[in-house]
Amino acid sequence: MRKPLLILGLAATGIFAGWCGHALTPSPAKPRAVEPRGALPEWEQVPIRRFKEAAPSVVYITTTEERSRDFFGFDVVEVPAGSGTGFIWDDQGHVVTNFHVIQGATRAYITLVDGSRHEAAYVGGAPDKDLAVLLLAKTPPNLRPIPLGSSADLQVGQAVLAIGNPFGLDQTLTTGVVSALGREIQSVTRRRIAGVIQTDAAINPGNSGGPLLDSAGRLIGVNTAIQSPSGASAGIGFAVPVDTVNRVVPQLIARGRLERPDLGFEPVAPRLVERAFGPQKGVMVGRVVRGGAAAKAGLQGVTTEGRRVLPGDLVQAVNGRPVEDWDTLLDAVEALPLGSTVELLVLRDGRKLRIPLRLEAARD
Repeated sequence: MRKPLLILGLAATGIFAGWCGHALTPSPAKPRAVEPRGALPEWEQVPIRRFKEAAPSVVYITTTEERSRDFFGFDVVEVPAGSGTGFIWDDQGHVVTNFHVIQGATRAYITLVDGSRHEAAYVGGAPDKDLAVLLLAKTPPNLRPIPLGSSADLQVGQAVLAIGNPFGLDQTLTTGVVSALGREIQSVTRRRIAGVIQTDAAINPGNSGGPLLDSAGRLIGVNTAIQSPSGASAGIGFAVPVDTVNRVVPQLIARGRLERPDLGFEPVAPRLVERAFGPQKGVMVGRVVRGGAAAKAGLQGVTTEGRRVLPGDLVQAVNGRPVEDWDTLLDAVEALPLGSTVELLVLRDGRKLRIPLRLEAARD
């Protein structure tokens, strides 16, 4: 009776071995069928189109500076200084970027979207606005200036796109919204830049000087700074508004500098204003320049009467726009054309006066 059981056991063992052998020999793998994607929704297509349209206008800027190898300065070499972003302003080859991107550089090089590298000359800068203009040494054909928009009618919540070269990674797109309007940041000269756009589109080192676009693909700002505890994007970036850019850049191209009005007086330190007028906001007129705009308008500066120091006029508003300090006063008049006449609201001897003043160009 044991033999049939043995045969049966051997047969079962053979069947198991055959089954295991089949399992250990895999069949050729077949890829799964791809599910058709279908058309992208419009909200995804918009940034794709805008990037393709604007990318050829965005450039990568690298700079070098001269350094001496020896104590006497006879052996001078050029070393990398920094990098950033810029964009084509016109078909003549002008490129707009931040002033701090090229500050201190002896040479600047621009890499276009096709990978070609060109040397660029410095045309002019406005450090107070953190803007600068470069010019390609040789103008390549088919340059695509970036379309201009407006920043005066922006609304919080609008979609925005930023294109730049963060950490040297060229042609990088980030998206977000206008997070806030009317912010203020400091320029490289520590002068306040007003009306700045805040965005949560990721802006990192290397994005500086790049364009901030609206959903129509128009320039609405120049990405300038971030607020971050780590030095990388924390969702708070700032851009100089395009209305400022469009006022400053043509002057830099024409004159190499920002032509600003000269009010014809020197301001008094804020602490002395409070001592003379109490908790009043405004700018006190200190020394009045002979023959200047303030003198022609009849503004009165600080004077002395024996041992007494008499306060000068306190300018409190320009064309109805309140003036809190010297920066806000300059912001108000710099936004107006030279040769125009403004109305100053002035506090003098306890009386409020309205004094017209003609804006004259500052002398070099």
